[in-house]
Amino acid sequence: MSDPARQPNTEVKNTTCYMCACRCGIRVTLKDGEVRYIEGNPDHPLNQGVICAKGSSGIMKQYSPARLTRPLLRKQGAERGDAKFEPIAWEQAFEILAERLGKIRASDPKKFALFTGRDQMQALTGLFAKQFGTPNYAAHGGFCSVNMAAGMIYTIGGSFWEFGGPDLERSKLFIMIGTAEDHHSNPMKMALSKFKRNGGRFIAINPVRTGYAAIADDWIPIKPGTDGALLLALINEIINQGLYDREFLVNYTNAPELVNLDQASTEEGMFVRAEVPEEEGCFDPQNKLWWDRNSDRAVVNRSADADPYLLGSFQLADGTPVKPAFQLLVERVKDYTPEWAARITGIPAETIRKLAHEMGVMARDQKIELPIAWTDAWGKDHESITGNPVSFHAMRGLAAHSNGFQTIRALAILMSILGTIDRPGGFRHKAPFPRPIPPCAKTPRGPEAVQPNTPLAGMALGWPAEPDDLFVDAQGNPVRIDKAFSWEYPLSVHGLMHNAITNAWRGDPYPIDTLMIFMANMAWNSTMNTVEVRKMLNDKDGNGEYKIPFLVVCDAFQSEMTAFADLVLPDTTYLERHDVMSMLDRPISEFDGPVDSVRIPVVPPTGECKPFQEVLIELGSRLQLPAFVDEQGRRKYRDYPDFIVNYETEPGSGIGFLAGWRGTGGEKFMKGEPNPGQWEMYAKNNCVFHYELPRSYQYMRNWNRGYLDWAQQHRLTRYAEPINVHIYSEVLQKFRLAARGKLQGKQPPERLRKRIDTHFDPLPFYFAPLETQLTDRHTYPLSAVTQRPMAMYHSWDSQNAWLRQIHAHNHLYLHPSVGRANGFEDGDWIWVESQWGKVRCMCRFSEAVEPGTVWTWNAIGKAAGAWNLAPKANESRKGFLLNHLISEELPASAEGEHLSNSDPVTGQAGWYDVRVRVYKAEAAEPRETFPQFEAMKPLPGTPRRLRKWLAYRAGTGLFKNLLKKA
Repeated sequence: MSDPARQPNTEVKNTTCYMCACRCGIRVTLKDGEVRYIEGNPDHPLNQGVICAKGSSGIMKQYSPARLTRPLLRKQGAERGDAKFEPIAWEQAFEILAERLGKIRASDPKKFALFTGRDQMQALTGLFAKQFGTPNYAAHGGFCSVNMAAGMIYTIGGSFWEFGGPDLERSKLFIMIGTAEDHHSNPMKMALSKFKRNGGRFIAINPVRTGYAAIADDWIPIKPGTDGALLLALINEIINQGLYDREFLVNYTNAPELVNLDQASTEEGMFVRAEVPEEEGCFDPQNKLWWDRNSDRAVVNRSADADPYLLGSFQLADGTPVKPAFQLLVERVKDYTPEWAARITGIPAETIRKLAHEMGVMARDQKIELPIAWTDAWGKDHESITGNPVSFHAMRGLAAHSNGFQTIRALAILMSILGTIDRPGGFRHKAPFPRPIPPCAKTPRGPEAVQPNTPLAGMALGWPAEPDDLFVDAQGNPVRIDKAFSWEYPLSVHGLMHNAITNAWRGDPYPIDTLMIFMANMAWNSTMNTVEVRKMLNDKDGNGEYKIPFLVVCDAFQSEMTAFADLVLPDTTYLERHDVMSMLDRPISEFDGPVDSVRIPVVPPTGECKPFQEVLIELGSRLQLPAFVDEQGRRKYRDYPDFIVNYETEPGSGIGFLAGWRGTGGEKFMKGEPNPGQWEMYAKNNCVFHYELPRSYQYMRNWNRGYLDWAQQHRLTRYAEPINVHIYSEVLQKFRLAARGKLQGKQPPERLRKRIDTHFDPLPFYFAPLETQLTDRHTYPLSAVTQRPMAMYHSWDSQNAWLRQIHAHNHLYLHPSVGRANGFEDGDWIWVESQWGKVRCMCRFSEAVEPGTVWTWNAIGKAAGAWNLAPKANESRKGFLLNHLISEELPASAEGEHLSNSDPVTGQAGWYDVRVRVYKAEAAEPRETFPQFEAMKPLPGTPRRLRKWLAYRAGTGLFKNLLKKA
């Protein structure tokens, strides 16, 4: 076979994939300027040439019939949802936005809200929001996996996904829990295949056995939302069997530190300190007390020759009763027995015992030792690195429940008592983590931070450490439209995007003027309560004005959301733009050191498409936002590539979006002056920069003196202080003390005191998800969950012509026993109904699902005509969306108060808490899914639909001709 790169008019370009969030390196073959073939880049460190179905089908995303190609303005007199638009020039679009946003910024910046979906430029979008002065900014994390990030970062200083993961190269036992088929797709598949070939044992805990779980040595089905019960029982059993790593707990966690148990004290539940400095900073000072086994008295932790008790009850000289934090953990889990957990999870008690024993024995008896000398944060030299080869991976299945934060705290503590944190064979951090607990970034503390024509006085998103860090007014009311960082959801570090539309529609806590949505299908699969949210977008007040006055949607495709826009801005695809996977944001670091990467256009933008990054740079310049103009008000940056090269976090810091090839000649890394040739150097190096840390810095980074100093020098962290694991969370206890009236400063509203007192427990505990508690489980006996299929990523890919051949529509999968009990057969049309709504769909029987659970693929079902699919396409006639059964709010209280259907700690959307029943559809009913919506018409500028689109071949100029006819 001839080499395509040697054929006439053929060239191969490198860039970074964006068919999911994995960000693999790819090589794109072009012929006559059109994409002909996409393959993995073998020289890229992340995927090493491996590519999946999604990645190779990027050609069909590029030439999708759903492509938006021109800015569009809703026609005068047309209603939202009618999808009636007229094309306008970009200059007119910018004039409309600059005038409207300029007036808002000059009067009340919080009346502008910017919410972005699964983008990878949050450092830029967040910068724009902060410079504009609005507090109303968030990305997708609040409805994705904020519980995973917050639960782990508030416990161990790092998290799964971009910022850490399992060391499968050295692990011997791997437990995957609550992970769908495509999380960390290619790297996970590669690592798992090598792990299994090397004899590793793989256990999957999930209600559904698909994807990764299909190759597990053991599948343990579990009822959704009960993972916390299992994890607490495992902790209990490991402690009872004496299989915890005492040395690790003593040296690297707060387990031995003494907790004040004087119920009359304002310091109840806090650690006893030798001294309290006036300003501790955002790090964990080493000033707590231990109870020393040798001298039988309280001593400052890490005193010379001290050996602390982990168990026991003691009394200080002043009579204060104290216990080590580990003793409190033991007491907490003593009733969380395997038998108790079996009743909740559906997992036999004996299975739980065996799993705990296997974890504990493997960690204890199969230790790894690497001949790598290192020095800890307290100056002690170590001749080697040791590790306990038990590893975990978890994602949204644990996170997307209203009890997810405490569940993930329990997981992090389980990993810690086994001694697996940043050690060979266990969990390992990825730069820029670990960070202090909690990280230093903070939001403003009150409405005074929002001022006309002024940047926000703080970060739009941050990490509260205490009640005084909350972003509330003097009465304790939220300042943000989504109520993030308020007493309702104090540690909502990613915001609550899923509540933004509902709150804005209701005017609670206030109305807004302009809502800008980027890359989020909030009128379909990105929203809970889809039908009602669509109504909210269209709803008007008594004066006939929309309750959300102006709606801007930026997207590359004609989604369900674009129909509701007042202004549509056509984004580019990932093959048409510059982009960065930045160390300031979401890099693709490896265990051995920082990695960032870029996208470089392989084809020019289609039609009049413009990257959203360019839109923000342009708007920032026109609005005279300080970061985007100089002292004379002249724009600083020619375009987005120029911005990436020249932007610094502060003048002269040498810190920018990219870490590689800094300095005027590209001779520096991490820090250095702007380099005008930086993009070219990335292009010559497979679009990726990889810095390998010295081996002595690659492990134990929470407590590694060399690494901590290096991280501080390169501005990855503010302090070179040790980051002890928080078995016991003082951060949570501070909120509980405020709820009890024992902490000075900001106080919760009376109606929320009990909620805070209950859920801000410094030790993990189990409770049924909030929606489950408010649902009649006899009427709705089944849990319903969704997951993304391996071959598709959200609604982006379910309009892809090649991938549609794999999944043209979806079914509701359920255990055969459920069908038999409800009188229907495999393949029948059935109804699935919750307290919020109902859906008609086709079912499929499967033994690979826990009997109390039904599930389906997410986002395959489409509204008729959306994504420029034919109105009678299978996606809209046979496909369905489970979101119609879900609500973004819990039932209103008797007083009419509305609380989000979210975790009360973080605001994580409770996607997987819905309860349903199923029954057979009547024979006379239409054989199509319900609900149905009026077919959406193609938008101006979208390509003409092809009857034989699957026969498309690059190099024919067909797509260009279709655009001319559109």
